[in-house]
Formats: sequence, structure tokens, C-alpha cells
Amino acid sequence: MAERIWLDVPYSQKDEAKALGARWDAQARRWYAPRNGMAALDRWTALPPVPDLLPGEDRSWGTGLFVDLVPSSCWFTNVRTCVSEKDWERLRRMITERAGRRCEACGRGEGGEDRGARRRLEAHERWAYDDATLTQRLRRLICLCSDCHTATHFGLATVRGVDAQALAHLCTVTGMTSVQARRHVDEAFELWRYRSRFTWKLDLGVLTNAGVTLARPPEAEARDRAAREGLRAAWATDTETGR
Repeated sequence: MAERIWLDVPYSQKDEAKALGARWDAQARRWYAPRNGMAALDRWTALPPVPDLLPGEDRSWGTGLFVDLVPSSCWFTNVRTCVSEKDWERLRRMITERAGRRCEACGRGEGGEDRGARRRLEAHERWAYDDATLTQRLRRLICLCSDCHTATHFGLATVRGVDAQALAHLCTVTGMTSVQARRHVDEAFELWRYRSRFTWKLDLGVLTNAGVTLARPPEAEARDRAAREGLRAAWATDTETGR
């Protein structure tokens, strides 16, 4: 078999790429150009892979499954909104592949992926918060299945009306009782309310040191507006699908 001409195609652009001639390799789980000279696919030409261990990344930081609420003043200043879709695809692919295409919290493999049922493997950020400098620093990127990711973002799970399922999954994975899990959630929200009082600076050095180009994060007022709009959109989507 000839060497694949790999492409970096974001999920949101897959239909367009397919219409222009891109093909999907199910084993590699990646798009490619079936032959040379397909100029219409040039904008998805693959960039060099990012390293499996990002410079300064601490893969021991934030292990296991726990509720990890991002302060409201930090919403929409995350990795996904600060890098291009193409760079996010490179990062997402590296994260899932280095995890062996398994959830790093519950161990679910990619065989459990089902986009129709919203069960898939996703990239999640683990942050450290420096109260002295008010800096939100990226420490690690982790691969989570959608069920673990939903439990981690328990606030959004509550907005979407799936908090009971998220709590049950948290208990199953961690071995907590329902009382212990509820106490854990309450403590996470208490910390979230405290941190949400402040405006945090974003430190994504582990990405810039790996050669990933970042966009300027939105200002605090724009983040708050984007957060409210994003929550409304999530609510509308789940209402339309009957969830």
C-alpha cells in the first residue's frame, strides 16, 4: 500500500473534506488524500505531529475521575478556543493515541465510542490555579470518555439535566457512595464559587513550547457573554434532542 497522504481535518469540516475527495482510514481514524495533486485538500495538509509529552506537561497531575469545575471567569478561555480547529485536531489525536484510545479515568476503550449515542473519547484539560498570581496554568491534557467528561463538568451536566446520570457514573468509577459523591460535588461547587470571584490569567506554555500557535484569549466581559450564550445553545440542543 502506498504511503498515506494524511490530512488534519477537524470534525466540523469532515463533510466538506469528504465532498472534495478526502477519504477516511477507519483503522488509523484519520482522513487522507487518495492521490497527490488534490489542491482542494491543501488547506488540510497535515502539520508535524505534536510530541506525546508536551514540554512542561505533568501527566501525573489530576489523575482519576473527579468533578473539575472551571471558574466562570475562565469560561471560553480554554485550549479549544485558543487554538485553530486544525491544531485542536492534532492535539486531540495525540491525546487519544498516547492513551491507547482508552479513557484515562474509567478505562473504556474506543470500542465504546458511538457518536450517535454521544459516547466517545474526548480531550480534557487539567488546570492548576495559583492564588497568589491569579494564574490558571495548563498542567496536562487527558483522554476521557464522554461519560467521564460529563461527570467532570458537573455544572454543565446539571444544566443539561443529566446530573443524576453523571453522579451515578462518578460513583461507579470511583467507588464513592452516593452520599460521598454528593459531598464531593458540593465541595467542588464551593471551590468554584470562590475561584469565580477572580479574573485569571491564562498560561498555556505547555502548548506554545510545543510549537502550537495560540489566538489571543477573549477579554473577561466577552468570556462571560460567550459562556451565557454557550449554555443557552447547549440547553437548546439538548431540548431539541429530547434530553
